[in-house]
Amino acid sequence: MPLILHKYGGSSVADSGRIKNVARRIAKAKDAGNQIVVVVSAMGNTTDDLVRLAYEISEFPDDRELDVLLSTGEVVSSTLLAMSLGSLGHKAVSLNGAQAGIRTDSSYSRARILNVDTERISCELEKGNIVIVAGFQGVTQEMDTTTLGRGGSDTTAVAIAAALKAGECQIYTDVEGVYTADPRLVPNAVKLEKISYEEMLELASYGFRVIHPRAVELGELYDVPILVASSFSERSGTVIVKEASMEVRNKVRGIAHDTNVAKITVIGIPDHPGIAMNIFEPLTRANISVDTIVQNASIEGITDLTFTVARSELVKAMSIVEPVAKSIGARECSASSSLATVSIVGTGMENTPGYAARMFRALYEVNINIQLITTSEIRITCIINEDKVGDAVRALHKMFDLDVT
Repeated sequence: MPLILHKYGGSSVADSGRIKNVARRIAKAKDAGNQIVVVVSAMGNTTDDLVRLAYEISEFPDDRELDVLLSTGEVVSSTLLAMSLGSLGHKAVSLNGAQAGIRTDSSYSRARILNVDTERISCELEKGNIVIVAGFQGVTQEMDTTTLGRGGSDTTAVAIAAALKAGECQIYTDVEGVYTADPRLVPNAVKLEKISYEEMLELASYGFRVIHPRAVELGELYDVPILVASSFSERSGTVIVKEASMEVRNKVRGIAHDTNVAKITVIGIPDHPGIAMNIFEPLTRANISVDTIVQNASIEGITDLTFTVARSELVKAMSIVEPVAKSIGARECSASSSLATVSIVGTGMENTPGYAARMFRALYEVNINIQLITTSEIRITCIINEDKVGDAVRALHKMFDLDVT
C-alpha cells in the first residue's frame, strides 16, 4: 500500500470549516488505497497569538517554557483533525512531536532534527490508522519539548517523509504552487510544473514563502519529491525534484523578493586583522543571521563595513554592533530599514554571461538604484529601496520573458 505524507499549513486549518475540508481531502486519499501520514501547523495565527500572550505575562519568558507553550498550537489542530476524520468514519490518531519520534537538539525556538524514530508511526499505520502529527516540534534526549522555528512544520513533514521513505511529501497551503513571481505583484506570473531543489532553495531563501528552505534542503539530501499545492482547489501544484528538466535551459526560472531586510554600516573602522571577527562573532552568538557583506577598500588604514540582517532583528543587531564598533575605534554606526531584495534565480544562468547586465538594465529602465549586490552560481540579488520592489519584480519578470515560461 503506497505511503503518502500530507502537510497542511495554518491557513488550511484556520477554523473548523477548513479543518473539515482538510479531513475530506485526507479521507479521499485514504479511500484511494494509500497509507496516510499528515503533519499540521497551528490554526491560523495561533502561534503569533501565543507569543504575544507570553510577552504580556513576562518581559523575558524562559526559553524552555516558551517552547512548551508554542508547541500547543499544533497539538490543538492535530487533535481536531483526528476528531474530524473520526466523524467521517476513518480511524485516526494524533501524535505530538515526542510521540511521533521527532528527536532534536536542545536549541530552544530553533531546534534541529537529529533523527526520526518511526516505530510509533509505523505501528499506528499497521493498525490502519491515519496518523496526524503535530508539526513544528520535537523532543530532546532529556524529553524536553523544543520548537523548530518558523516554517518548522514543513521541515517536520519532509523529515518524516524521508524517514518513512514515503513516495512523496505533499505540502498544502493557500497557494496553488510555485510561480515565476508573486502573483500579487505580477498578475501574469506562471505556475511552474516542476522546479529543481537547487532553484527552489534559492527562491525560498530570498523571499518565496511557499516552503521553508530547511525543508527543501532535507528533500534534496534524502531525494524526497515535494509537491506544493493548494488545499482550497484541486489544481495540480508544483513538484520539487532533483532535476526539473533534461533540456538545456538558458533562462531565469523565477523572481524572488523580500522586504524583511535591513542594512547596518560601521563607518571609519581601523583596518587591521580581527575587525570582522569582533563584529560578526557576537552576532552569531545571538543567533542573528547576516547575509550580504561588503567592505570598502582601505584608505589610509580606515575602511567601512556594510552588511544586511533581517529587519525584524535590526534593533537587536544594533544593540550588539554599536558597543563593538565603539570598542574597536569605529567612528559611527548607521542603519536603514526601508530596504528590500529582488533576486533572479535559475540554473540556466550558470556559466552563461549576460544575465547580470540584463538585470541591471531592467532596474535602470524603471529608475531603480541598486545599493548592494550579492550572487551565487544560480542567483543574482540586488538590494533596493522597499518602495520600488513592485516595479523591480515586474520589470525583471518582463525582461526575462517569464510570462511565457
